[in-house]
Amino acid sequence: MTRSPNHGELAVSFGAVAAEYDRGRPRYPDELFDTVERLWGRSLKGARVLDVGAGTGIATRLLAARGADVVAVEPSDGMAAQFLLSSPTLPLVRGGGDDLPFHDGSADLVTYAQAFHWTRPERSVPEATRVLRPGGAVATWWNVQDETVPWVRARAERMAAALPDRYRGYGGISAHTSHFAPAGLAVERAVLHWERRITVEHVLTDLTSRSYLASLGPEERAPVLAAEREAMLAEFPDGVVVEPFTLDVTVAVRRG
Repeated sequence: MTRSPNHGELAVSFGAVAAEYDRGRPRYPDELFDTVERLWGRSLKGARVLDVGAGTGIATRLLAARGADVVAVEPSDGMAAQFLLSSPTLPLVRGGGDDLPFHDGSADLVTYAQAFHWTRPERSVPEATRVLRPGGAVATWWNVQDETVPWVRARAERMAAALPDRYRGYGGISAHTSHFAPAGLAVERAVLHWERRITVEHVLTDLTSRSYLASLGPEERAPVLAAEREAMLAEFPDGVVVEPFTLDVTVAVRRG
């Protein structure tokens, strides 16, 4: 019987599929960063930002493009190596959200793009608060496939059936962000909707980078991906997919 991986094992699984992660994962629309600025009440331009759990730098690059003075923070060897290939001009510090290697009051904004659920909030929230300046904020966001769309829901059901001990949806976002208000932060939340047009092969590359598949060996992943390719091509015979997302955004501001 195969042992179910624990949270820590899933968290470190991304390093082996860092290239697929960088190619396959969805980016973020400009509306996300407009929303962060609106909820925070400040501009990203010139703000000192720590992008924690930066991965390969997808969000880091977009924050820099908005004029932020951004530093990536990433614990995984494989992801950090891919970050340096994909984002060679941006600074990278090795570390994680539970123990930020930064001085007190050294940041205006701490961001977690698709990453806060890998931290332990009882440690990461005090750490984020510690490094924030008065009026600074923590911003978390997740791209979540919109399961109100039938084919997306069917894909999730296939993954749950194929990988019952590994597949987990994103249903518990509020359980993570609920730690901000008790820490004295003023919490604002928004939900955005957007979509991307990609190929079936791109969908499979994205799936390869998901923890429930990344934590498998290549030979174990292969039949799951083959079955998914067949199912997706039956749904989209021209090989082109319009993938819908709900983008869940929380900004928690340190008063003062």
